Amino acid sequence: MLKKLSAEFIGTFWLVFGGCGSAILAAVFNDVGIELAGVSLAFGLTVLTMAYALGHVSGGHFNPAVTIGLWVGGRCPAGDVVPYIVVQTVGAIAAAGVLYVIASGAPGFEVGGFAANGFGEHSPGGYSLVACLVAEAVLTAGFLIVIMGATDSRAPAGFAPLAIGLALTLIHLISIPVTNTSVNPARSTGPAIIVGGWALHQLWLFWVAPIVGGVIGAGAYRTVFGSK
Repeated sequence: MLKKLSAEFIGTFWLVFGGCGSAILAAVFNDVGIELAGVSLAFGLTVLTMAYALGHVSGGHFNPAVTIGLWVGGRCPAGDVVPYIVVQTVGAIAAAGVLYVIASGAPGFEVGGFAANGFGEHSPGGYSLVACLVAEAVLTAGFLIVIMGATDSRAPAGFAPLAIGLALTLIHLISIPVTNTSVNPARSTGPAIIVGGWALHQLWLFWVAPIVGGVIGAGAYRTVFGSK
């Protein structure tokens, strides 16, 4: 179990450090900003690389919504769920802390949004709570369908991390303007702790919506496409 938990900690740390880091450091250094497409690709690459590196150890969840979804889908033992969620959240918080240390070393640094997720006035595009909730739930459901399908024993072997990483890239291309993209409660928690205030007050949505979406997506795949 220690190896699996270590893999989940490192993988989630890498996801937040690489994905959120690309956005945070680009915001600090605007002359080399990578913008929406670059940030989206960065998130996809973090999952792709760590899924290949550590997926064989822990399953490569790196996301509480994925862990809960895979449990519903019959792919994760019940005993792994809570320990995985704990270490994923701790890994995300640790990554956000390291990012803060790095980013705050720049002249004139201000915390600002710090890649936190939000709705209403804190949504990048000003989207409503309902719009953000629906977007997060639907996109997480789709993400779990991709994960369940790509890791199915009937799928071509060795390509799952590629499909999952590209799916996460697509999700970010769609939803960065809406919520700044969560689909991952741990990823949302790390930056929210650094920002505090509004980010913590709105954090509940970025736990509820991805988990609900993950359960729906994994449950649907198991029911409709699962092998008998």
